Order: sequence, then C-alpha cells, then structure tokens
Amino acid sequence: MLVNYWLCVTNEENWDVVRKKKVWGVPRANKRLIESVKRGDLLVFYVSPKSIRGIFEAVSEPYEDDKRIFSSGKFGKSEIFPHRVKVKPVAIAKKPLPFDDLIPKLKFITNKKMWTGHLRRAMRRIPEEDYKLILDCIR
Repeated sequence: MLVNYWLCVTNEENWDVVRKKKVWGVPRANKRLIESVKRGDLLVFYVSPKSIRGIFEAVSEPYEDDKRIFSSGKFGKSEIFPHRVKVKPVAIAKKPLPFDDLIPKLKFITNKKMWTGHLRRAMRRIPEEDYKLILDCIR
C-alpha cells in the first residue's frame, strides 16, 4: 500500500482537539485536499506559531460531520471544519519541536527565506524523507 505523508497546519486549540478526540478536520475550502487522504497515511502536525507537535496515522476514510468540535478562529463562526478523518497517534513530541530548526533541512520548503508560503493551506503533501526527518527529531 502506498502511504502519503501530509503536513497539517493548525492552531493550539485545534491541536488539543486532534489529540483528545483523535480526529482531524479541514474547512469546506479544503474538501478536495482531505479527500486525497487514505487509511494508513501519516499526518505531521504543525502548530502555529512554528512548532511540530506530533504525527498521527489516518484510520478512516475522509467523511463529513457538521458537529462543532474545532475552534473556528480567524475563519469566522460559520466554519466548523466538517471534512474530517479519524486518526491515531504515532509519535507525540515531549516538547514542541521548533520549526525554524527544520526549515534548512526540509525538501518541501523550496524558498527557505519566505517559507510561510508553503504552509498557507490546511494541509499539504510532503516527501517521505521530510517525514522521516521529522519523525527522527520527535523520537
């Protein structure tokens, strides 16, 4: 089975939801992105501002749920992140892993000076070697 590796971008409140409820959700605008996630894919969580917190495995196919469990933050009250996938923990960082230290080593970040542009969506695929680097740093 081919595994895809994803970087999921979230905030502190929603990181707590992922950890406690074992579910990842994205806004309606990112429906097509999360529909590419398959059971067994690995999701690396980037938590604003600038840290990696953990890695989870997708344990369900993507689904839709309108129950409000995520904080909508800057998206406005109407956003409930309805496009979701159930997850289980693979590795949780004992303390936040500073993202700045990883930037020079990550292949998916092609512009090392203007790197934030690579994190503008809820999630994006990353190369296996970037995943392995992050996993090694967490462990």
